[in-house]
Amino acid sequence: MTTSEPFLKIPHFDSRNENIHTMMKALRQKLSPRGNIVSAAGRQRTIEIFGEPLTPQQTVDKICNDVQTMGLEAVLDYSKRIDHAELTAGTVRVPLSELQAAHAAADPEYLAAVRRIRSRIERFQKAILHQNVRIEVEDGYLEEWYRPLHRVGCCVPGGAAAYPSSVLMNCVPAQVACVDEIAVMAPPTATGSYNPDMLATCYEIGITEVYRLGGAQGVAALAYGVTAANCEVVIPKVDKIVGPGNLFVALAKRHVFGEVAIDSIAGPSEVVVIVDSTTRADYTAYDLLAQAEHSPGASILIGWDAAALERAEAEIAKRFGPLERGQLARQSMEEFGAIILAKDAEDACCLTDEIAPEHLHIATENARELAMKIRNAGAIFLGNHTPVALGDYAAGPSHTLPTSGTARFASGLSANDFLRPHSVQHFERAGLDHLADDVYQMATKEGLTAHRASVEIRRSR
Repeated sequence: MTTSEPFLKIPHFDSRNENIHTMMKALRQKLSPRGNIVSAAGRQRTIEIFGEPLTPQQTVDKICNDVQTMGLEAVLDYSKRIDHAELTAGTVRVPLSELQAAHAAADPEYLAAVRRIRSRIERFQKAILHQNVRIEVEDGYLEEWYRPLHRVGCCVPGGAAAYPSSVLMNCVPAQVACVDEIAVMAPPTATGSYNPDMLATCYEIGITEVYRLGGAQGVAALAYGVTAANCEVVIPKVDKIVGPGNLFVALAKRHVFGEVAIDSIAGPSEVVVIVDSTTRADYTAYDLLAQAEHSPGASILIGWDAAALERAEAEIAKRFGPLERGQLARQSMEEFGAIILAKDAEDACCLTDEIAPEHLHIATENARELAMKIRNAGAIFLGNHTPVALGDYAAGPSHTLPTSGTARFASGLSANDFLRPHSVQHFERAGLDHLADDVYQMATKEGLTAHRASVEIRRSR
């Protein structure tokens, strides 16, 4: 297979002739959020900040440990050294007046879109929300209660671009779950917590606690809480941290896990697009470029019709130029992309299952039939008229999804991730008698005689 543009060098693989599984393992490792890889520029930047060439993992461990032990002093110091932000205890939180001003100045059509999107997210999340369960048993009952977390932190990226959509996709599910307090963390940049659209979106949906923090120091601040020298609480600690971010955010979430819950340790955005002879090549080109422009973003094209793959690649090569982030998308396509010629439709499904992509777009004639054969995917998009962008922005399910092959065991964020289940058990005396012999047997075998006695004493009275 050849491209129509010589500069485009997307890796090609033929499932019939090559060790495709070795290739996919290497690709998955390249996309995983590891902490031991750093560019030359990143290495130099680390030396400037810390005085030594720390790996990303070492950097994150140091920042998180410093925030845990030194609190606000460390948070403000790292914000200054890393983000060049001059913050104080009084300015680390975005004032309510600034949120209100951003909302008042926002484009009315944009705010109308925010309201429509929020409504769709609420509708979907309410439909899938867990409900309390009760079953009657012998002289008693068993229940499962679902109670919302008290306080959560939502990370919103703000490096290369602004992401008000992440406010909606992370905060609205928490609101549907009736979380008491929701704190948003966004870096102190023009595309982060100084971005008027992001601030307007927060205010529109009722989020008024927004902090100008990013990176590992922001994650640590949410996890451990931050107090000022006078013991005044500046940032109360949260119970769970959710939302996307760069490598340092991902590694910091891993570091604080156990102190708080997290949604996932996310790597770069990724998509697998499955095509056949009926798929429009121009649609496919943008489906792949849409992930690549995240930079990094992994775009993998799979099909069993060589001509369909050739048409799609030719379209990709033609469409970089007009894109605002076209050069970045091209780099992602060449470094993290792949075009795979499968043996047949069954093989395409097996290869996709092995990749376990964050986004799976099946743009074939029998899309739903193929989807039923694929177990591992974060979110599935069926047909030529369901681009991933619909799910990213407006459809209803959250766009916070498992990456780096974790869709084998993880799922996308939902309102249910903000609920804690509790089992509740109640028995009358007859119910105790009904279970007693089974308790005796197990407690005796395990040598836990106090367990057995706790039942015996109730039967003897």
